[in-house]
Amino acid sequence: MAQAAPPAQGQGGAAGGLSGMLVPMLLIFGVMYLLVIRPQSKRAKETQKMLSELKKGDEVVTTGGVIGRISGIKDTEIILLVSEGVRIRIQRSAVTGRLKTPSDSPKTEAKAS
Repeated sequence: MAQAAPPAQGQGGAAGGLSGMLVPMLLIFGVMYLLVIRPQSKRAKETQKMLSELKKGDEVVTTGGVIGRISGIKDTEIILLVSEGVRIRIQRSAVTGRLKTPSDSPKTEAKAS
């Protein structure tokens, strides 16, 4: 019994399939970059800038939700005054944000009517 050989496929069919799959993959990577990687790196730069600008007297919140006023700063540590006479040492990277104090916001004067 003789078996029939499968029909020969041309080389153009395999190359066309590869380039047909390459374009959608590149589009997916481009969309992922725009939607995920770029905003995340921008947020990381803003956080690093905020951490480098911390100074004594700023009110901050930590990753654990502790709110306090900075009473001392070292290279990698911050000493927070949580309550009168209560100080805690935390790592600088544990600070998630700076709280706005009334002196930070511009004062708006109410006009007398």
